[in-house]
Amino acid sequence: MYIAMNRFRVNPERTQEFEQIWLERETHLQGLPGFVEFHMLRGPEKEDHVLYASHTIWRSREDFEAWTHSEAFRKAHANAGQSKREGLYLGPPSFEGFEVIQTVSEADNA
Repeated sequence: MYIAMNRFRVNPERTQEFEQIWLERETHLQGLPGFVEFHMLRGPEKEDHVLYASHTIWRSREDFEAWTHSEAFRKAHANAGQSKREGLYLGPPSFEGFEVIQTVSEADNA
């Protein structure tokens, strides 16, 4: 498995707007080869920002990379640079990709 994460530092005065954008957007992820699940996470609030992270799980790194070159990716990110969002983010998102080396689940106890 492969986990793709983007961290977003969001203006604390605009967290509701940020969350609404994500809740209303079309992800274009369902049905893609290798896609497992997506999570948007709200993290700690700092003095100058609230940390959010998108967390997408893929069957493999290759499946994730294929998505980044797809029409679905272009559609999902078509509005990413809209000027009305100026001041919403404190800098660009920070990407991190992880190869899963261990998984422990509730099913392991059964």
